[in-house]
Amino acid sequence: MQQKENETIRLGVVGSGWIACEMIRGAKSTGDFTLSAVYSRTKDRAESFALEQGAPHIFTDLYEMATSPLLDAVYIASPNVCHVEQCRCFLQNGKHVLCEKPLAARGQEVMELQKLAREKGVIFMEAIMMMHLPWRDKLRRAVQQIGPISLAKFDFCQYSSKYDGFLQGRHQNIFDPAMETGALMDLGIYTVYPALWLFGEPVGVTAAANFLPGGADGSGTATLLYPDKLVVLTYSKTGASHTGGEIVGEKGTVYLPAISSLLGMTLYRRGKEPEYLSGQEEKYRLMGHEARQFARWIKEGPDEAYEEASHLSVQVALLLHQIRRIAGIRFTGDESE
Repeated sequence: MQQKENETIRLGVVGSGWIACEMIRGAKSTGDFTLSAVYSRTKDRAESFALEQGAPHIFTDLYEMATSPLLDAVYIASPNVCHVEQCRCFLQNGKHVLCEKPLAARGQEVMELQKLAREKGVIFMEAIMMMHLPWRDKLRRAVQQIGPISLAKFDFCQYSSKYDGFLQGRHQNIFDPAMETGALMDLGIYTVYPALWLFGEPVGVTAAANFLPGGADGSGTATLLYPDKLVVLTYSKTGASHTGGEIVGEKGTVYLPAISSLLGMTLYRRGKEPEYLSGQEEKYRLMGHEARQFARWIKEGPDEAYEEASHLSVQVALLLHQIRRIAGIRFTGDESE
């Protein structure tokens, strides 16, 4: 189901949190989308969110939304544990799907959803900001300039806005293993993506996690072993880091203070002045880049970049699952393995 170049894509949104608000704003800023409908489990929340965002239609039944002729595509920003079934519902009914990371807790599930998308002739894409930013290619070129690479450190440690409530005993989805989430799936994924994108699959993996009461991982590390380099991943939702990450080569270093957005990247080469590779940009505009890519693939169809992104989504899901097994991070859905 390919959209005409000059047609506006009618977008539905599942989820009503802050990330959905930013994506709606970002998608609207591209000029490629109009917000057609929102979904919430309760009518009151659906109506208030629709009024807030300017959506003309609401749904409280997911299947009814998936089969509706009122939308062409959907953005899914629900809890992780809902992603697979919700994506399957919309793909099965011929809707293009942009789903928040992670697509699924297991690589096999990602492959099954991608197969369904191909059968239905629709676009299925993971919402991961760094993979669709215009300055991402600057990072690849910078890495080539400083090589050979011996060490890379990718870091995303951010104090969660939900952590205080968790410490006070209130239930928080983000710290509930039943939701297939925690520090690795929420923030660690941002460190896994650049590792696989830049360096490919490792030959070995070590990992460890720090667990919170209730069983969720609050922080963790993983080391990816390559024949010629080490890639160290660190992530946390219980404390903030201010050192950032870096890629270290024989001819210089690339500093990465914000791995999810690649903002503030700086190239340091021996004997030369620092070169600033990216500046600052608002959150909704960052998300607008992935929305624009989603629209392009909807209108023009899959291309080599789409296939590469799809393959990387599978690789990331498989590596996240491997890290979880090594670190002892278990989800209910793993029991069927």
